[in-house]
Amino acid sequence: MSTEDRDLDPVDDTVDTPDGSRSSSSAGASGASAVSPATEEKKRKHLPVWQETILLLGIALVLAVVIKALFVQAFYIPSESMEPGLVENDRILVQKPSYWFGEPQRGDVVVFEDPGSWLSDAEQGEPTNGLTSLMAKIGLYPTGGHLVKRVIGVEGDTITCCDKKGRISVNGKPLNEEGYVQQEKGIDCRGPMTGNCSWSAGPVPEGHLFVMGDNRGHSADSSAHLCLPQETDCTKNPYVPVDSVVGKVFVLLWPTDRFEWVGRPDAFANVPDPS
Repeated sequence: MSTEDRDLDPVDDTVDTPDGSRSSSSAGASGASAVSPATEEKKRKHLPVWQETILLLGIALVLAVVIKALFVQAFYIPSESMEPGLVENDRILVQKPSYWFGEPQRGDVVVFEDPGSWLSDAEQGEPTNGLTSLMAKIGLYPTGGHLVKRVIGVEGDTITCCDKKGRISVNGKPLNEEGYVQQEKGIDCRGPMTGNCSWSAGPVPEGHLFVMGDNRGHSADSSAHLCLPQETDCTKNPYVPVDSVVGKVFVLLWPTDRFEWVGRPDAFANVPDPS
């Protein structure tokens, strides 16, 4: 090889290491001082704390709206109509998935929209200031304007009041309701607040429910809206459309000393299907 050829060769900047291998001193120097592109990109994309806070709040609000719309919603009890189990101003949670692929069953405690002139002015109460109103819309504050009752009859059922023991019957089967109905002295039957102990309702129309409060003497429910003989002031609207049901009450959340899961009582287990 000529001297000229040797001059054109690249400079050999490798060095011998103690173990006999060879490494590039220039590569080591540059590697020590270089910052990876991924690290630089990560630094550039990091948001300020205030922007991260706004982003997290936005995500939380979206999740709250989705949960309210599809899964769980908070309500409060506006009256004494569901005593003794649910007392005025109790906070409850309603779950919605149970009725995605089915309908309310006898014994369920449900929340539903007013089917027509059932609510009193007091029961139509809504949040009174902007903050609570906003929280109610996204499911973070209990809402009013709805009714809470127990399903007594479903499509096709006939409900009769009352037998010799003062019990309501569904499709001819008397109900033992002592476990959840308010007991009152001087009340001979577990019928409507009108005190009428001789009436019949049904068959319940398709897609509707017959509902009653557990505090029978103080509940403007389906039985109170029946048009009985010679009655002229009834609403002629005793049934609740299934489509107006928001969901099933599954827990009494507040006050905490009365926290309780709300289920379906055994009283309806042996009610026969309508014939």
